[in-house]
Amino acid sequence: MIFFIAFGLILALQLLHWHVLRRIEPRRLRPWLPWILATIHVPMVIYFALRLTGITPHGFSAFLRPLARGGFYFQALTIVHLGILAFAELVWWLWIRHHLPILETEDEAESEAEDPARRTFLRKVATAGLGAAAVGTGWGASEAYGTPEVTRLNLSFPDLPPGLDGLRLVQLSDLHVGPMLGPPTVARWRRLTDREQPDLLLVTGDFVDSLPGEVAPFLEAFGHFPAPLGCFAILGNHDYFTDPRPIWQGLEAAGFRCLENAHALVTRNGATLAVVGISDPMAPNGRFRGIRFGDGPRPDVAIQGIPDDAWRLCLSHRPSNWDLAVRTGARLTLSGHTHGGQVNLIPGVSSARMMGPYTRGLFEENGFKLYVSRGLGVVGIPMRLGASPELVVITLRRG
Repeated sequence: MIFFIAFGLILALQLLHWHVLRRIEPRRLRPWLPWILATIHVPMVIYFALRLTGITPHGFSAFLRPLARGGFYFQALTIVHLGILAFAELVWWLWIRHHLPILETEDEAESEAEDPARRTFLRKVATAGLGAAAVGTGWGASEAYGTPEVTRLNLSFPDLPPGLDGLRLVQLSDLHVGPMLGPPTVARWRRLTDREQPDLLLVTGDFVDSLPGEVAPFLEAFGHFPAPLGCFAILGNHDYFTDPRPIWQGLEAAGFRCLENAHALVTRNGATLAVVGISDPMAPNGRFRGIRFGDGPRPDVAIQGIPDDAWRLCLSHRPSNWDLAVRTGARLTLSGHTHGGQVNLIPGVSSARMMGPYTRGLFEENGFKLYVSRGLGVVGIPMRLGASPELVVITLRRG
C-alpha cells in the first residue's frame, strides 16, 4: 500500500512538472519531455517494485540501485524547481497587476497567460532555477555520500568510577542500509571505526531502511568487530517496519548483543558499567498494522538486576525519550533518529526541530548528558544539507 501511495505522489508530481515545462519550453522539445521523464523514472519504479517482492537478484539489484537513486535525485530537483517557478509566477503576477490595469474579461486573462514576455521571463527563471536546483542536489549528494565527520568528545562526570576513566566508545546511528546505501559505503564506515580502536561499539538503531534482509551488508562489514568490552545495539523505528527478528538474530550471530529493554554489565579495571537499552515506541506497532514485537520503552524492565554500584549509560534511539532514559539512572544517553535535520535549508537552523528540542549534538540538564548523533545514512531522499553524516567517538573522563 505504501508503495502505491508513494508511486501515486511521484506520478502526480511529475505530471505537474511536465505540464509546467511544456508551457514554457520551446515547442521542439515538448514531444521529448514524456520520454525523458519516463527514462528517469522507470528504473526507479522497477527497482522498488522488485525490492518489495524480496526476490531481486543481487547483481540486478546492484545495477538498478544507482539508476533508482538518480530518480530520487530528480524528485528533489523537481520539488525545488517547481518551488522556484511558483515564486516566479507570483512575481510576474504582482508586476503585471502593478503596471497594467486590471484585466476584466476571460479573453484578456487568457491573452495574459500566453503573453510572450511572460513566457520568456518564466523560461529564463526555469533555466536559472534548474541550474540552481542541480547544484543544490549535487551538493546534497556529495555531503550525504562523502566521508563522515568524526566527532571526538571528552565527557567528564564527577561520579565516574576511576576504573572507567579513559574508556573509549564509538557510536554509530541511523545507517539505513538499503536502496540508498550499499555495501561499499558500509565498508567505508567499518574502516573509519577500525581507526578509532574503541573499547565499546554502540549502535543506536535504524540499521535498515525498511526490510530486515537489508541488514546483510552491515553484518558482513561489522560482524565480530574487535571491541574489547563488546558490541551492543538497540533497534530504531525503521527496524520495526516489518518483523525485526531476523535483524535481532543476525546481530546476535555477528557478535552484537541487542538491548531491547535490557542491560549488559561490562567490567573494566574493577569498575562496572551498565549499558542499558530501551526499546523504540514503534515496537508495538510495526508498519502501522497493529503488529506487536515488544512493549515499547520500559526503563523499569531494562534496569532490573543492575548492581547499585554500576555506572549507567543508556541507548535510546529517539532523543525525545531522554526523560525515560534518565529514569534508568543513566548519566549519559546516546540517541540518533533526527539525522540532524538531514536537509537544512536555513543555515544554523535544524529542520528536525519539529521532532523536539534535541536535534543534534550535546545537551546537559541537571548533571545528565545526552548526545544526539546526526547518523550516517539517509532516508526519503539521498541528500544531506547542513547535516553531514557523523561517526561519534566519546572518551569518558572522571572529573
